[in-house]
Amino acid sequence: MSILAPLAARYASWLALPADQTNQVETAPELVRAMPVILRIERDPVPSRTALLEAAAAAAIAVCLDPRSEPEGEWHEPVSAWVAGHIRKVSRRARGAHWQAAQAFPGVTVEVGGAEVRALVPELVVETPKEISRLQISGSELPADEPDAIPDGVPVLWLNPDVPLTAGKAAAQVGHASMLLAALLDEPDIKAWTENGFRCAVRTPTKAQWATLHPGNDPGGAWQNRRVIAVRDAGFTEVDPGTVTVLAQWRA
Repeated sequence: MSILAPLAARYASWLALPADQTNQVETAPELVRAMPVILRIERDPVPSRTALLEAAAAAAIAVCLDPRSEPEGEWHEPVSAWVAGHIRKVSRRARGAHWQAAQAFPGVTVEVGGAEVRALVPELVVETPKEISRLQISGSELPADEPDAIPDGVPVLWLNPDVPLTAGKAAAQVGHASMLLAALLDEPDIKAWTENGFRCAVRTPTKAQWATLHPGNDPGGAWQNRRVIAVRDAGFTEVDPGTVTVLAQWRA
């Protein structure tokens, strides 16, 4: 069974929840798990926002599908425990020596277009190492950029055009999107995506495109017919509970 199977099983029911119930989490604070997502944001050069988000999406799923996350692997227990609950992510920014220090912790670093992100193995939030917890969560905003045309053969993660997100929040959301997408793919598609380094494109659609892609009340049909899934946020930070932040579209 895929380590992401619990996520696939919850997908449709999560989308069906009333908005005010999406953040009713009863987990005791000392049991909350999260994946730290470290964004390398140097003063010079400043990374491209789009490239940084594409790296974040790839890094998150790379941790989940790494051989070390398989049943006999050293990461299996923490990753499976996290996926079985709420897939929280905490984006933090780092530069210089702090970025280098983050490389010592278990995880995967992905580089896209000169932008680097390291997703760490999920852990209990209360046990976050001080070298990671001291990295700032705020201040991760980056200017909008004009990305190139979408490459052939990569999935597209569409950001909600009506919901402004900081780069840190968007990094967590596209990481959720890549995981949900992988949870629903079959083995041949997973194999092909793995061989491509989990590359994807992050773009902002027009409002008309977003409305056309949105699964609405038929998430199963949207996946079967259009290969589209939705990320619905619990609303702990930046956005209201139940907000759909990203639509992920598989393009083989």
